[in-house]
Amino acid sequence: MVAKAQKNNSESYDVLVIGGGNAALCAALSAREQGASVLILESAPKEWRGGNSAHTRNLRCMHNKPQDVLVDSYPEEEFWQDLRAVTGGHTNEKLARMVIRSTEHCRKWMRKHGVNFQASLSGSLQLSRTNAFFMGGGKALVNAYFRSAENMGVQVRYNSPVDKIEMDGSRFVAAYSGNHKIYARSCVLAAGGFESNLEWLREAWGQNERGEWPAENFLIRGTRFNQGVLLREMLDMGADGIGEPSQSHCVAIDARAPLYDGGICTRIDCVSLGIVVNREGHRFHDEGEDFWPKRYAIWGRLVANQPGQIAYSIIDSKVFNKFMPPVFPSQSFQTIAELAEHLGLDPQTLTQTIEKYNAACQPGTFDHNILDDCHTQGLKINKTHWAQPIDTPPYKAYPLRPGITFTYLGLKVNEHAAVHFDGIPSNNLFVAGEMMAGNILGKGYIAGVGMSIGTVFGRIAGTRAAEAALAGQINHLEKVI
Repeated sequence: MVAKAQKNNSESYDVLVIGGGNAALCAALSAREQGASVLILESAPKEWRGGNSAHTRNLRCMHNKPQDVLVDSYPEEEFWQDLRAVTGGHTNEKLARMVIRSTEHCRKWMRKHGVNFQASLSGSLQLSRTNAFFMGGGKALVNAYFRSAENMGVQVRYNSPVDKIEMDGSRFVAAYSGNHKIYARSCVLAAGGFESNLEWLREAWGQNERGEWPAENFLIRGTRFNQGVLLREMLDMGADGIGEPSQSHCVAIDARAPLYDGGICTRIDCVSLGIVVNREGHRFHDEGEDFWPKRYAIWGRLVANQPGQIAYSIIDSKVFNKFMPPVFPSQSFQTIAELAEHLGLDPQTLTQTIEKYNAACQPGTFDHNILDDCHTQGLKINKTHWAQPIDTPPYKAYPLRPGITFTYLGLKVNEHAAVHFDGIPSNNLFVAGEMMAGNILGKGYIAGVGMSIGTVFGRIAGTRAAEAALAGQINHLEKVI
């Protein structure tokens, strides 16, 4: 079907997709493949299109044997156990395993729409087996999908935030963008979480025991356009929600990063190779408990719980070439006292912290590519792996702030990506991406799984939306137009 022009600034399509990131694009492409007319409403201008997906690098994929850019194997059960471990069991196993299994085959479909892959980047620790990297990064992926969508006849409208949704019970009727009313036989919501809404973040995190409002010191790694408008509206309209408002993909990033859109280059990846102290000069967590891609996303929340929501990752020259450096350079210092003064820390306290740590380091063979036997002993907080004395100048430090990637509060779904109302799935309203990731990510994160969820559920949502529209199951549209 083709879009129908309507009177009074209204129009209709088979499928309306609200959002312009990976999940939304996968939904639009999948719906169009089924023969549906599709309109994408992207709130951002064209130059900022793609949401958080533009800042990504890879997606996590299961595979039982080597596959193109992926080495060895990464079977379903290992993927599941990795996910289960970081979420602490706060995940829907049925939906999670569905995503995991689907990742084995999705790259063929992605290639058909112009996405190319490459081997893991140098310095991206332990990902060559588990994650497929996009050639050109997330921006190239987003651009490829938009090109494919436009070539297939998908309509794309930029600078078009949706202000209001019209429902008839649990059935989608229309969306309002400015003075335009867009009817559709079915709709896919893929407009992201609320991580860019600083007021909502402040409300979600509240005030701590020190009288601080932690969210006031947060930085947003991705797009400024994810304000959570549709998420709030759907919850207010009675859609079933899932997830805790304060839970998110929260990473320790360079404190010098901009408020929005710093992206992946602001992440600090040397945490596991040295120590991390708070502004009082004390360590507060095991820096070496597991491989960095499985633990990097806990550090934003750890820093958020420290005084002033600030911390410092400290390393010496032995590990300078063993991680991917962030975009902001770090000064070098010949003594710990000089480094402490530069950071505004008490030199005596920091020196004592490092001396105690150094004395606790046990003999071992350092290897940052494996869970090595270098550990500390006798400390209140021991370091489990990669523990070497910090004793070889020059010394460097990177300041850390919590960097919010996306929030986990979302809409409850089933395996068909349907939005639920009082436990009953809608027959023409679907959701994908960050707006439903909380079904699988109750807390924690492992590298690349957000893109896995968005790709799989985007394709499901788009396919189901097209089927609902084209099967003639929704007759309400003809009655109201």
